[in-house]
Amino acid sequence: MNELTRRGTLALGTGLGAGTLLGVRGASAAVPVADVPPPRQPIESGATLRVIRPTKFVDPDETVWNANTEKFIKSTGVQVRVDYVSWEDIRPQVAVAARTGAGPDVVIGWANDPHLYSDKILDMTELAGYLGKKYGGWGALGQRYGKQHGTDKWIALPMGHGGGALVWRKSWVNEAGYTEIPNDLGKFLDLCQKLNKNGHPPGFALGNSQGDGNGTATWLLWAHGGYQVDDDGKVALNRPQTIEALKYGAELYKTFIAGTLSWLDPSNNKAYIAEQISLTQNGVSIYFVLQSDPKTARIAEDTQHSRMPQGPIGKAPEAANTLNAMVFRTTKYPNAAKEYLRFMMEVEQYDPWLTKCLGYWAHPLLAFDQSDCWKQDPKVLPYRDVQKFEFYDGYKGPINAAAAAATAEYVLVQMFAGVASGQSTPEDAVKEAERRLQRIYKA
Repeated sequence: MNELTRRGTLALGTGLGAGTLLGVRGASAAVPVADVPPPRQPIESGATLRVIRPTKFVDPDETVWNANTEKFIKSTGVQVRVDYVSWEDIRPQVAVAARTGAGPDVVIGWANDPHLYSDKILDMTELAGYLGKKYGGWGALGQRYGKQHGTDKWIALPMGHGGGALVWRKSWVNEAGYTEIPNDLGKFLDLCQKLNKNGHPPGFALGNSQGDGNGTATWLLWAHGGYQVDDDGKVALNRPQTIEALKYGAELYKTFIAGTLSWLDPSNNKAYIAEQISLTQNGVSIYFVLQSDPKTARIAEDTQHSRMPQGPIGKAPEAANTLNAMVFRTTKYPNAAKEYLRFMMEVEQYDPWLTKCLGYWAHPLLAFDQSDCWKQDPKVLPYRDVQKFEFYDGYKGPINAAAAAATAEYVLVQMFAGVASGQSTPEDAVKEAERRLQRIYKA
C-alpha cells in the first residue's frame, strides 16, 4: 500500500474506521508528561489529507515521519499523502495553494510562512494550548513563530527547530593555534585566515538558500548589533552596525572556499564531508551523515559543534530554521488535519523522530529537554536549546507578512553577497537593501 516516488511522496491506504478520536497511552520515560485531556476533534467521515513538508537532510527525518504517518492511518482510517518538497520550492507551492484555494490541506513550511496567510488558515489556539500544558510549555522561539503578533492567538504549530551551530574540525582549528572557537569576531576572522592559509578554508553559504544563506546573513548582522527593523517594524537597516557587518563579511569571505556565492542548502554539507572546508554553519545533518558511514567515522570523531561567535552582543546571534505547520481553511477535513498534527506531536511519535534524527529538528516543547536524544552524544548538545533563542527572522520587529516576505526575497543575503563579491560598496548595498525593505514593509 505504500508508494514512495523519486520526490519522496508517501501515499498510504486506509486503516481502521474513520471518525476515531485518537487516544494516546503511555509515554517515553525520559520525557515528563502532564495528564491533560486532548481537545475534542472528531474526525470527519471519509476524510483524506494531503500534506507537504520540506525534504530530508537526514534519512530518519522521512523514514520515521512516514512510519508515524502510517500509524495515524491505521488508527484512524484517514488516507494521508505526504509530499516532500525541496527547501527552495516549498514557498512557491504554498503561495499557489493560498491563491487558488487548491492543494495541500496541511503545510509544514517555514517559520514566517503562516504570517503571510494568517487570514487563510485555521486557528490553532486550542491545540497549541493542549500541547503546551501537556509538555511543559512552549519555548520562546515557538511562541514567537506560532502566535499572531501582539495576541495570544496561535495560527501555526511549530514542530521543530533546525539550529545553525558552528561545525568545525578540531584538529585543523588546533593547527591554526586555537583550542576552541573564539567568541570575539576579530579573533574568529584571524582563525579563518589561518585556516585558509593552511589549506583548510571555511565555507559559509551566500547563495539564495532558505537555511544556510539566511543563517549566514542574519548571524553577521546580529553579531554586530544590527537589525533590519526596529521594535515597531520601522526599517532601521542603514546604521553603522550594518556597515561594520558588511565590511567584516567581506573580509571573512576572502577566507572562504570558492563558490559560496551560489551555494544552496546542501552545498556546505557536501564540501565539509569531502574535507574541502574546515568549518561552516549548519544543523546536525553533517555530523549525522559522517557518523552513519564507517568511511567518514574519522571525520565525525574530529568534528565539534559550538555556538556561532557572539561578538559584542553577548548572546547567541542565531535563529533556528523552524518547521511551522498550518492548515488552510479551504480543507474539507479540518478536524482530521488538526488530529494529524496532534498525533505527530505526541511523545510516542515525536520522541522517536527527535531522537533518531539526532536532534536535527530540535523540539519546541520544553518537556523534551529531558529526551534521551540529548543524552546519547554530548556533541549534539549545542542544538538542544535553540527553542530558547531570542533572535528570529525579522528581528527586532513584529513577525508578520512583511517579515516573511523579506526573508523569502533574500534581502539580507543579497546585501551581504553583493559586498562580498565586490559588486557593491557597503554603503550602496545597505541603501539598496533598505529601499527593498521599505517597499516590503510599506506594502
